[in-house]
Amino acid sequence: MGGMMKAIVKHHRGFGAKLEEVPIPTIKEDEVLIKVKATSICGTDVHIYTWDDWASSRVKPPYVFGHEFAGEVVEVGEKVTNLQLGDSVSAETHLVCETCPQCLTGQYHICKKTQIIGVDTQGCFAEYVAMPAKNVWKNPATMPFHVASIQEPMGNAVHTVLSGDIAGKSVAVIGCGPIGLMAVGVAKAVGASTVVAIDLNDYRLNIAKKMGATHVIHAGNGNPVEEVISLTKGHGIDVVCEMSGHPVAMNQGFKMVTNGGRVSILSLPVKPVQLDVTNDIVFKGITVQGITGRKMFQTWQQVSNLLNSHQIDVTPLITHRLPLDEFEVGFELMLQGKCGKVVLHP
Repeated sequence: MGGMMKAIVKHHRGFGAKLEEVPIPTIKEDEVLIKVKATSICGTDVHIYTWDDWASSRVKPPYVFGHEFAGEVVEVGEKVTNLQLGDSVSAETHLVCETCPQCLTGQYHICKKTQIIGVDTQGCFAEYVAMPAKNVWKNPATMPFHVASIQEPMGNAVHTVLSGDIAGKSVAVIGCGPIGLMAVGVAKAVGASTVVAIDLNDYRLNIAKKMGATHVIHAGNGNPVEEVISLTKGHGIDVVCEMSGHPVAMNQGFKMVTNGGRVSILSLPVKPVQLDVTNDIVFKGITVQGITGRKMFQTWQQVSNLLNSHQIDVTPLITHRLPLDEFEVGFELMLQGKCGKVVLHP
């Protein structure tokens, strides 16, 4: 295709990013070129933008970052047979090796050699992005691009919630960032009897109510463990979805889960967390599940179907839609916690 495009570039090893003109990607024979119609800001992007310890140890500027998007196929590699011009698409962001023991047994989401688009490779905060055809997910033609752009993070929420039985159970979502808010909606949609949202941010707790939370708890205004125990008539919560990464909140999750319950952890604590393994895990007989990425492509099917059937309404979650060149406003909203999902439109 050739030519230049606008893109948000992580230009140096420090705070911030720049909107620059960069070459439109040239695709390989097994890739497609996608015109990006919507791209959403993820917590990972905030780590890169602010240049925290994780980002400084992982990413290598300068490069285009961003990994959540939806768009239209505008060029197809000669070996690509499953996609055509004009298809509405999103993409699985994990690039896997297909040869490690995990990949060979169908567990692509825990591939030992995973690379992430927009972290380890060029990303989608741009007018165009090149993607391997095998990673591309075809969206229903009727799904709006801004909704389709949040399927990748919603896959994390679906994977977390649905890593065990949910129907008729009580669920606590600890941490109501965008993915936590999605988890609230997923839990309610798939039949949880009680959905408790826990956070310190009133703005996001209000969104949690709109996403289907039956109860919200401000963690700074009391003891969340005591409140959950009371709500469950002394039994404890059946399922904890840990989305906060805060050591205190994580400990509270293990305290509030019922005997024989489940704790699914998506969050990434930045430092070691001390747990009472004897009393809160072993003697309770609970299941602890670490969650990474999405099951490829089982989770994508679940996400697409939940959205396309309108079983989950993500309208309350997508609080801001901005032009690409106003990305700094979007990142500031994320840093202040005064938003749900922020979507940028190139």
